[in-house]
Amino acid sequence: MDAPKTGPAPAPGTDGLEQTVRSLAPLSRLPTSEGEREAAELIRRRFEAAGCRTRVERESAFPSYAVPIGLLSAGAAVAGLLAGRGKRTSRREAAAGRRAVGVLAGAAAVWGIVDDITGGRLLARRALVRARTTQNVIAETGDPEADHTLVVLVHHDAAPSGVVFQQHLERWLVTRHPGVAERLDSNPPLWWPVIAGPALVALGSARDADPLRRLGVALSALSAAALGDIASRPAVPGANDNLSGVAAAVAVAEALRADPVPGLRVTFVSAGAEEALQQGVLAYARRHFGRLAKDRTWFLTLDTVGSGTLVMLEGEGPVRMHDYGGRFKDLVADCAHRAGVPLRRGLRSRNSTDGSVPHRHGFPTVTVVSVDDRKLIPNYHLPSDTPDNVDYTCVANAARLTEAVARRLATAQALRRDGSA
Repeated sequence: MDAPKTGPAPAPGTDGLEQTVRSLAPLSRLPTSEGEREAAELIRRRFEAAGCRTRVERESAFPSYAVPIGLLSAGAAVAGLLAGRGKRTSRREAAAGRRAVGVLAGAAAVWGIVDDITGGRLLARRALVRARTTQNVIAETGDPEADHTLVVLVHHDAAPSGVVFQQHLERWLVTRHPGVAERLDSNPPLWWPVIAGPALVALGSARDADPLRRLGVALSALSAAALGDIASRPAVPGANDNLSGVAAAVAVAEALRADPVPGLRVTFVSAGAEEALQQGVLAYARRHFGRLAKDRTWFLTLDTVGSGTLVMLEGEGPVRMHDYGGRFKDLVADCAHRAGVPLRRGLRSRNSTDGSVPHRHGFPTVTVVSVDDRKLIPNYHLPSDTPDNVDYTCVANAARLTEAVARRLATAQALRRDGSA
């Protein structure tokens, strides 16, 4: 049966969206920091004022990916240099032992980096970084007795900057070669060189191939320096990434208070420590996923939705691309069309968002981000990510789309209960 037609949702005023962003942007919100905790409390109050049942869940989290992965990269570089020293010794046993160190250290670094950036067991992070506390804000509205749930995922922490986030190369490419840029459907795989460094150290040491080993040492050293640079930086304002998502979620909560949806529970999760590679939502998964039915729960992630044009990601993954699938994507696209919300498709991300976590666990998941007219995220992880540089019309569109999805899901459940579908 065709989904019931819904008219365009009224656009929320941008004043409230901007007020939310401006009230939080001055806080220094590095993962697990005091500023992140203050932001969580302010967001809880905003959701409470919007009529939600709210709480803050304190969770154990590791504050940084840059420190453990930087140390792994540095260790691989040192091991590669030691393996090279074996070439100049007269003792074959010593040379073989040093090459074995290069093989083992390089392979261990590859495993540790991949495990960390894909949300695995995080063994290297546990060994190298002390856990701290992050805060997840949980706000519920809609029908508390409903057995169907829409979870709207955002995050309120902010990233540190770094030289690697400068966009000079990308802007040169789209300016000088617009045709090439237009054909690209994903951002550069920034994690691949980080993985390649230790891998080449291991391979070069195993084959006693100096060119491969030296290239691995150079890449590993560059990665360690870049990650050290990130680890030393303060938080950027994070207005677009991701106070834009927080503002959209609060606006949806206010709209659902004014016009409630029956038959659907809507849970807003403003996670902490996303910029430490999804630490907050991983904790949410440990606490809550076992109680959520995969055939009755949908996740909609809003991340960096103030760039100009909304994008529904087709897939994401820092190592291997994992495509989003299923009917939920089509439902969200249809809601955007019916609500008159511009929504671009066909793009993928070589980074990871909070949406990657429920997707890996088998929940129907859609992640919505945004880009400018050159398919870039302006000011991404830069000090210029300020409230003045957010496109609040785009944020309002994200709120309209989210509300439309909630109302479509609620209507669908009502039709099923009535035996009309």
